Amino acid sequence: MTAAKVLDVEDLHVSYAGSSRTPLPVVRGVGFSLRRGEVLGLVGESGAGKTATALALLGLLPPGARVSGSVRLLGTELVGLPVRDLARLRGRRIAMVFQDPLAAFNPAQHIGDQIAEALRIHQRPQSARELARGRARELLEGVGVPDPSRIARSYPHELSGGLRQRAMIAMAIANDPDVIVADEPTSALDATVQAQVLDALENARRATGAALLLVSHDLGVIAGAADRVAVMYAGRIVETAPVDALFARPRMPYTLGLLGSVPRLDAAVALTPIPGGPPAPGSAGPGCSFAPRCPLATEACRAGEPEPAGSEGHLAACVRQDALAGRAAADLFPASAPLRRTSPGGAPLLRVAGLTKSFPLPGSSGFRLRRKPAEVRLALEGVDLEVRRGETVALVGESGSGKTSTLMEIIALGAPESGTVEIAGYDTSVLSRADARRLRGSVQILVQDPMASLDPRMRVADIVAEPLHAQRVPKETIAARVPELLRRVGLDVQDAERRPHQFSGGQRQRIALARALAVRPELLLLDEPVSALDVSVQAGILDLLRRLRDERGPACLFVTHDLAVVRQIADRVVVMYGGRTVESGPVTDVFGSPRHPYTRALLSAVPLPDPAAERARARIVLPGEPPGAGERSTGCRFRGRCAVYTALGEERRRCERETPATNGAGPPGEHTSACHFPYDAKGVPARLRPEPEEHPPVR
Repeated sequence: MTAAKVLDVEDLHVSYAGSSRTPLPVVRGVGFSLRRGEVLGLVGESGAGKTATALALLGLLPPGARVSGSVRLLGTELVGLPVRDLARLRGRRIAMVFQDPLAAFNPAQHIGDQIAEALRIHQRPQSARELARGRARELLEGVGVPDPSRIARSYPHELSGGLRQRAMIAMAIANDPDVIVADEPTSALDATVQAQVLDALENARRATGAALLLVSHDLGVIAGAADRVAVMYAGRIVETAPVDALFARPRMPYTLGLLGSVPRLDAAVALTPIPGGPPAPGSAGPGCSFAPRCPLATEACRAGEPEPAGSEGHLAACVRQDALAGRAAADLFPASAPLRRTSPGGAPLLRVAGLTKSFPLPGSSGFRLRRKPAEVRLALEGVDLEVRRGETVALVGESGSGKTSTLMEIIALGAPESGTVEIAGYDTSVLSRADARRLRGSVQILVQDPMASLDPRMRVADIVAEPLHAQRVPKETIAARVPELLRRVGLDVQDAERRPHQFSGGQRQRIALARALAVRPELLLLDEPVSALDVSVQAGILDLLRRLRDERGPACLFVTHDLAVVRQIADRVVVMYGGRTVESGPVTDVFGSPRHPYTRALLSAVPLPDPAAERARARIVLPGEPPGAGERSTGCRFRGRCAVYTALGEERRRCERETPATNGAGPPGEHTSACHFPYDAKGVPARLRPEPEEHPPVR
């Protein structure tokens, strides 16, 4: 029996006022329906209109936005509904999980009071305040929040991103809504936290029976969570289908390109970034909006905008659907260079051993007259890693594990609190001023947000040339080298006269990379360089980094929380937890046979862009949260979240008292881990292996 429709959207249009007061269309004729208990995934690149569509459903668009069309919730038309009537439905019949819960929560109220407020506003008769607070604690517990009583008494800024997102889900389901709209609920989260949030969202959906509109750019998330998928491009839905059919047999070239751009955890594959970028609002048409980027486009595609067509619930707005039969993404779009694993050899270019770094806790210094000693938190507590010439080493772990702090200690070229940092044979703790100046050009860094590192007042040519001027390179050489660098990173020479704000996020990252490469560094430090980019743009940056390495470019230390990206770009991987190195080795060894329980959880949390494979996987959802600031502990810092520790008997005292030493140490590049009871190649912890017999049996 088919479930009843709870939401029906027809011909939805949204436009914003442009600079010349000409309306700029951002959503153009979107239509879809949701049935009770169904999950619809809404995907597409940034600027496709996904968030505008989601906000329009609840009447939450900013002032000045124009909305037309129809949005019917259980038969009630929401477009044009008076604000007072719409407010009665929000939170009770339709609720939203926002992308940034910190901006959505009231910073001056406790989390529990805000959830209780949502309950009391819609319940009739209105429940008592204490009863509502008790229900709020139950809701927090229901979405997997540890210690719900403490979290209910906390302010939003006191919680991690994952806890805030789960609290937002608890508030959304407080009144058992019929429809939940989740706008990029996992976009800024680590893989393990993402798994927790998706688990909470699925449990909430099942508990309420609500339909879910899941807006995401992560096709792996959509593959595992959605029943149907709608793909948006330039404000329109260009393809919609059941999830298995869309991933297996896409009928729109844009969808095929998106799928080919997604890095996979289970294999190192050549990615296929889509050339070019989506049209700006108001500049699409007159034909198919994707035609300028589509290798199959013909005059028929440019004559008029195609309407969705197809069968069996699989519709695509494309007149060349038949031309896609049997084709892969690499048949249409240029494939990236295949990854060639590097065999380490020679002395390490970078060696970090026993690195420690601490910071004073906020407010710990007290009043100066009282001379209260400052309390510190250990950001790094024994980091060990090596990078050899010509190889790419990935540094992975959850937020707060110490990845960025490690990069900052390396790039500082100073004396660490303890431990050693050696670059090209130089110990940074005893560098002379001349040696430090010489090394400064040998080590360059690429930060997560390129706009924060690019002077908005400078031309691109001046930005790229700046490090060359610092090294007193002749002007004639600089003038010849800047165009060469721009071409090398995939930019046009004419871009040299433009300024950073005139570029997209991916282009700005290329500008920052050109500047870093200007001084021909030996070592490149990359801090989450693709985390904020669409999958197609991300694929282009990864392809560029691969090609640079194949051209004998610099060695790279690549910080990321995305292990699927690691599979595509890195030769070796170093896993960090709580400021410590817990596992390292060749990517194929660590991904194929992880030894540390934390690494196994990280890998299991990364979704696969394959619905059948994703549904068949066993996901490890870690309980609790990573160690907090200032938290000191003896023994293994991961034990509070470790399944192996939970299963131990008397042996668990070893985890509580002894800091695990690195085992499996051997030749450079060997697979090592810091765990008392590591997993073997068959996935069995050391404690659970059968003990060898002391004496052979008598025959």
